[in-house]
Amino acid sequence: MSRLSKKPIPIPSGVEVDVKDGELIVKGKGGTLTRTLHPAVSVAVSGQEVQVTPSGSSRLSRALPGTFAAHIRNMISGVSHPFSKRLAIEGIGFRAEIAGKSLKLMLGFSHPVVVAIPESLKVAVDKNVITVAGPDKEAVGQFAASVRALKKPEPYKGKGIRYEDEIVRRKQGKKAVATAAA
Repeated sequence: MSRLSKKPIPIPSGVEVDVKDGELIVKGKGGTLTRTLHPAVSVAVSGQEVQVTPSGSSRLSRALPGTFAAHIRNMISGVSHPFSKRLAIEGIGFRAEIAGKSLKLMLGFSHPVVVAIPESLKVAVDKNVITVAGPDKEAVGQFAASVRALKKPEPYKGKGIRYEDEIVRRKQGKKAVATAAA
């Protein structure tokens, strides 16, 4: 069993945690998040702490408490301070804009690529930087990854969509062959 799951998870002020009908509900100023609990894990809320324990002695019951403890920590952190990812767009003519509830990307294709923005996320575009923010860490990461996958950075010129802190390893292009006068 994980050592981190043995420690109780503190609940900060302004955040409510409830367990009802096999679901964990976390409410805060950033929104409400819910997660279905696995039968191999039991979650108990007492005072200002959440305790995660295995409900059996199987291998799965010993493996899941650490995972669920991490999920609960992320949920509590997300409703009090939203998670965010920043994506940089590089390339001539590459740009992004918000069009209603969708993100419109010009990525060098013959057509613009339109991506629907999930309800729980806030997306902002400033010049060539897309900022994705929201209370759910998984949703933020998944949306950012799906946008990045539309045009991954290529290794020769670095064109494409990359995370702002991502380093693109560059390759050397073809070298001009010197013609030998014989």
